Amino acid sequence: MNKMLLGLTTAVSLIASVAVSAAEPVKVGMITTLSGGGAAIGLDTRDGFMLAIKQSGAKDIEVIVEDDALKPDLAVQLADKLIQSDKVDIMTGIIWSNLAMAVVPSTVAQGKFYLSTNAAPSALAGAGCNPNYFSVSYQNDNLHEGAGEYANTAGMKKVFIMAPNYPAGKDSLAGFKRFYKGEIANEVYTELGATDYANEIAQIRASGADGVFFFLPGGMGIAFMKQYAGAGVGVPLIGPAFSFDQNILQAVGDAALGVKNTSTWSKDLDNQANKDFVAAYQAEYNRLPSIYAAQGYDTASLLISALAVAPVSDQDAFRKALEAADFKSVRGKFSFGPNHHPIQDIHVREVIKEGDIYTNKLVGTALTDRADAYAADCKM
Repeated sequence: MNKMLLGLTTAVSLIASVAVSAAEPVKVGMITTLSGGGAAIGLDTRDGFMLAIKQSGAKDIEVIVEDDALKPDLAVQLADKLIQSDKVDIMTGIIWSNLAMAVVPSTVAQGKFYLSTNAAPSALAGAGCNPNYFSVSYQNDNLHEGAGEYANTAGMKKVFIMAPNYPAGKDSLAGFKRFYKGEIANEVYTELGATDYANEIAQIRASGADGVFFFLPGGMGIAFMKQYAGAGVGVPLIGPAFSFDQNILQAVGDAALGVKNTSTWSKDLDNQANKDFVAAYQAEYNRLPSIYAAQGYDTASLLISALAVAPVSDQDAFRKALEAADFKSVRGKFSFGPNHHPIQDIHVREVIKEGDIYTNKLVGTALTDRADAYAADCKM
């Protein structure tokens, strides 16, 4: 990138040169989490996005990055600043679904495009869809649907399910139950940001479950995994990639080995775009990418591909260019459904150790060409 301005304030302005056929400059506002328990996730999102911008090698995209600190009220204030004062054309970057619900509807109501790198709540996929809203990641239920299908094939008859009490947590358990055919031993919603899971672990021990499905991203997952391993419960765990991403695994260590998790992406997916991305990310940042980095990279790649066809000011043409998804995704197959959410495969991974690094390897595919359960309710 040509210029990076990093300050001690919450605002971080990253200005990159990007070649696009549209002559007019483009401003992107990225609100993501760069402090607190979700900081590693936001950092990966930002770094994946900026890597694709840097690799494109052209001009006139300015990316203004802001830290939401995982606070919905702050995210709303930052969105207002970016739209009203900074005059951004496109918004992106939010990790958490409660923050997305606070920001996305207002963003698209003001005629701006929103490209989601992660959060994709069901409320924005069905009746609340919008022509200017695109989820480049998934729909919130998707990875959990894959976990439900995997639990069937793994022969789990009675599963304890658990997630934080916020929109993505509710979507996650809804997704799991949509595909899982066995008995639900208990359905528990934890406090968002909780770090003590003694009570939940006691409930698991007493439940008679032969499997545990949990969705606890960021620091929540680290705390739960360490406490679960220490408690010696012994009931097999399954979860989405968010509970076993590259950052969580290094903090959890051996306790995660052998655990199966579902994902739209893995570092060992066999396509050239992914191989190039993993190598470039390691070279740029000296660490392996996570699913969040991969989604950030794909979001920027989609943006660049659309700008090569039409300027943002021609909203209809630019929207059609986004809908075409004419870029090489690190996930391989990728297209948008009628509600601007992806159609893609949901894979199964296993946590392994490569040298001193904990990571994941592909072991199968749970769902092929999966769209989402809400597209039929989207009218646009």
